[in-house]
Amino acid sequence: MSKFLHFIVSLVVILSYSLLNPTLTAQAANGAMSTTGYAYAVYEQRIIHSPDGIGKYYMGREIAKVMGYTGAGWLERPSREGEEQPTKIVNVLNLKPNDVVADIGAGTGYLSFRIAPLLTTGKVLAVDVQPEMLEIIELFKKEKNIINVEPVSATINDPNLPSESIDLALMVDAYHELEYPQEVMQGIVKALKPGGRVVLVEYRGENPFIMIKGLHKMTQKQVRKEMQAVGLVWRETKNLLPQQHLMVFEKPNSSDVLTR
Repeated sequence: MSKFLHFIVSLVVILSYSLLNPTLTAQAANGAMSTTGYAYAVYEQRIIHSPDGIGKYYMGREIAKVMGYTGAGWLERPSREGEEQPTKIVNVLNLKPNDVVADIGAGTGYLSFRIAPLLTTGKVLAVDVQPEMLEIIELFKKEKNIINVEPVSATINDPNLPSESIDLALMVDAYHELEYPQEVMQGIVKALKPGGRVVLVEYRGENPFIMIKGLHKMTQKQVRKEMQAVGLVWRETKNLLPQQHLMVFEKPNSSDVLTR
């Protein structure tokens, strides 16, 4: 058999094995490197996966594709208040005037600009990875004459926030799209002050009648499992929204950890 023919046969065997085994081997996953330079064994890459996902799995959940900046108009749609009732989200955050709030995956700043007026001596850090979204936030900032919203350019694995600098991290329909959920959440936990909170709003994955693509919904059980993995403590789930969970988690004080 010629070397070329041997190469072709070997390639066919490898491809056939991959197609028959949609989950890549653990060795391949362990050998991959994150952009931080550390090997990540927490993720699993699959060849066969949902067209709505990126083929990357975290704790059994496939990560959804990101809605790009071309979807900015959908975020600002006039019907959003009636459909999702974001005013209720803002009202139950129990914000103090001097709080520093990180709006993670801020998009157009839809929530950021609704929170900012309540923070008379505080501010909102509008965090996003897309430069186009940050440009839209800057435009709205000037248009609305709101000075305490600060756009923050993040990377796919780092929210780019200083240590112990924020009182609250808010993510509205964004967490399920994080390409590196563990690294981002570790960065958020580091950025939270002791006793600081994370509030996640996600479409209810338990309800098949909520007409949102499956990967863009999350069950409360899955969210709690993933937050526990980065050391956050579940405090409560508020079911005040028509279609979404509002889940509250807390970063323990060091004294709380020591007394466990």
